[in-house]
Amino acid sequence: MFDSFIRLVREIYQTEQFIPLHEPRFAGNEKQYLLDVIDSTFVSSVGPYVTEFESKIAAYTGAKHAIATVNGTAALHVALLLAGVQPGEEVITQAVTFVATCNAIHYCGAEPVFVDIDAATLGLSPLALAEFLDRFGERCDDGVYNKTSGKRIAACLPMHTFGHPCDLAGLIRVCDDFGMPLVEDAAEALGSRLNGQHCGTFGKLGVLSFNGNKIITTGGGGMILTDDEELARRAKHLTTTAKLPHAWKFEHDQIGYNYRMPNLNAALGLAQLEQLPRFVELKRGLAQRYLDWAQANGAQIVEEPAGADANYWLNALLLDDHTQRDAFLELCNTRGVMTRPLWELMADLPMYQHCQRDDLRQSRQLAERLVNVPSSVVV
Repeated sequence: MFDSFIRLVREIYQTEQFIPLHEPRFAGNEKQYLLDVIDSTFVSSVGPYVTEFESKIAAYTGAKHAIATVNGTAALHVALLLAGVQPGEEVITQAVTFVATCNAIHYCGAEPVFVDIDAATLGLSPLALAEFLDRFGERCDDGVYNKTSGKRIAACLPMHTFGHPCDLAGLIRVCDDFGMPLVEDAAEALGSRLNGQHCGTFGKLGVLSFNGNKIITTGGGGMILTDDEELARRAKHLTTTAKLPHAWKFEHDQIGYNYRMPNLNAALGLAQLEQLPRFVELKRGLAQRYLDWAQANGAQIVEEPAGADANYWLNALLLDDHTQRDAFLELCNTRGVMTRPLWELMADLPMYQHCQRDDLRQSRQLAERLVNVPSSVVV
C-alpha cells in the first residue's frame, strides 16, 4: 500500500524530485502587482492594495468587514481582545491545532482550556463542550465561570482543521446557552464553506491566514472578519498602533499593535485571490484522487463533513496505529515525498501542560493515526 501511494503522488506531481507538503503557486498577476507597489514606493502598511485586498476578501467570504494584519497569529490576538478576553481569564479551544491558536490566547494574558474534537470534523466537539460546561461552568451576570479555577471563561475558539468546517451550528448553540462569544480560527479554511456560508463568518469574529503554505499566500499575513462595524473600526485602530487619524500628528489613545499588513504583501495576496476559485477546484480534484486511491487500497482519507464544501488545504491519511504511521512517515520522507504527523497536541506542550482539559480521547486517537500528505495545487 505504501509503495502504491508514493507512485500515486509522483504521478500526480509529475516529478522524481523532492515533493513538499504544500508550496505556493504563482501563476497570475503576482509580479505585475509587486512591481507596481515598488514603483509607487508605498511598500509598507499604507497603500491601495491593502484596501482592495480587504474589500475583496470581504466580498469573497461574505463578511461585512475584513481587516488585514501582518500574520494570522496577530489577527487571532486582536480578535480575542475584541471578543473581550482579558488577563487572568480562560478560553476554551481544542488541543488539535497549530500552536498559534494557544499562543494568541496567552498574548491576551489568558489561558487555554482544552476540550475534545469530533472525529467527523476534526474540530471542537459541541457535545464535549456542553459536557465540560455542564460540569465545570457556572453562569453569572457577567458570563460563565470555571468552578475549578474560579476564572471567567471569556470565549470559545474552535479551529477548522485542515480546512474542514467544524460543527458550527452545534457550537453556537452551546456558546449562546452559556452567554459566551465564539471566535473562529479559520486560518486554514479560506475557500471552505458550511451549508453555503464561508468559514470565519459564523462567530462574533473570524480569522484567516495567508502564510506561505496556505491555499493563497501574501508571504505572511492574516485577516480579521466580522459583521460588527464597531468591532471592525476597533480592529483597524488597534492594529495601526492605536494612532488617531491626523495629517501630521502622531497621537495614540491606547496601547496598540503594529499589526497592519504591508502594501507589498497585499499586492501579492490580491493576485493570489484572483486565482482562489480555481485553486479550490484543483485542490478538491486532488482530494478526489486520494479518495479514489484510498477506496481501491482499503485505506482511509479524511473527507469533508456533511454539509461542507472544504478547501482540502491539507489532505490527511488515517493509518491503523502509531506504528504504521511511523513506518509510513519514514518510507515517504526517505523517498523524497514529504509527509508529516499531526501537530503535537497543545495540551502536551510544556508551556500548556498545566492547563485544564477533558479526556481528549478523540484527539489522542487522531494523533496516533493521522499523516498529512502532499497537497500543493496541481496546475
